[in-house]
Amino acid sequence: MGIPRKDTILVFGAWALIYFIYVKKFKKPRDPNDPNGDSLFGDTPFEFQTHLHDPASISMEGILMFNKHLLFLVIVIVMFVGWLLVFTVYYFVEYHNKFSSKFVHSKELEIVWTSIPALILLLLATPSFTLLYAMDELTEPELSLKVLGHQWFWSYEISDFNSCQKSEQNLKYVCYMMVIDGLPRNKYGYFRLLETNKRVILPTNTHLRLLVSAADVLHSWTIPSFGLKVDACPGRLNQVNLFIKRIGVFFGQCSEICGVNHGFMPIVIVALPTLQFHTYIMSKLELSQS
Repeated sequence: MGIPRKDTILVFGAWALIYFIYVKKFKKPRDPNDPNGDSLFGDTPFEFQTHLHDPASISMEGILMFNKHLLFLVIVIVMFVGWLLVFTVYYFVEYHNKFSSKFVHSKELEIVWTSIPALILLLLATPSFTLLYAMDELTEPELSLKVLGHQWFWSYEISDFNSCQKSEQNLKYVCYMMVIDGLPRNKYGYFRLLETNKRVILPTNTHLRLLVSAADVLHSWTIPSFGLKVDACPGRLNQVNLFIKRIGVFFGQCSEICGVNHGFMPIVIVALPTLQFHTYIMSKLELSQS
C-alpha cells in the first residue's frame, strides 16, 4: 500500500512551518529602544522564560546555534515518528485490511533504518564536538580573574596590573548577596536574590582567563549569558577562557548545592569597554596607595 501524496505534502509542510517558527523565529531579537520588551529585564531571568539568554560571548553564541540545530532535528524526528504511528494505526487497522501481508523481510529496508539513524547521529556529533573543542581551546589571556567560592559568598582577585607607584598590585574584594528588604527607598530597583554589594568589572573584546576554586565545599560559578559553568572544587584550580563581546550587566548564581544558603550566592558581572575598564582599575590602584 503506497503512501498517499496528500499526507506526504502535509507532513513536509508541517516540518517547514515548525522550522520557520521555532528556529528562525525562536526568539525575537531584543530591541534596546523598546521599554516594554526584554530590555526591561536586561540580561536577567524573568518569569515564565522559555528561551536562552541573549549571548554575550563566543561560547554562548555557539551553544545557541547548536541548540537551534538540535531543536530542528528533534522536531523532525518527533513529527516523522508520530506521523508514522498514526499512519500505521489508521491504514493497517483490522477494518481496513482484512488480508494479512506476506511481507516479512527486506534487506533494503534494514539498510535504510540502520543508516538513517547513523547519519542523524553524525549530524549531531559533528557540531557538538566542534563546539566542545572550541570552548576548551586555550588562548593567551590578557587578564586573569581569580574566583574563590565560600559558604556562601564569592571572593575575587585581579593581579595582572602595575601602577605608576608600585608593580605587581592586585585588587581583592568580596561579594555578598544584597538584602533588598533593608535598603532605603532610593535604592529600590535592584533584582531580588541576584544583586550583590559589589559587582565584578570586566573588559569587553579581551581574552580573559578565569581561575576558579573553592575554600570549603563544592560550588559552581555560572553565568548563563556567557555560557559558562565552572565547578569550584577545594584544592583544585579550574581554568576557563572568556571573551565578552558586548557591554552590559550579567547575572548568575551558584549551580552546585553547597549548603543551606546555596540559593543565596549570586554573581554580578559588569562588562565595560576596554578603555573605561583600564581607567577604573588604575584609579582603584592609585587610590589604594594614597
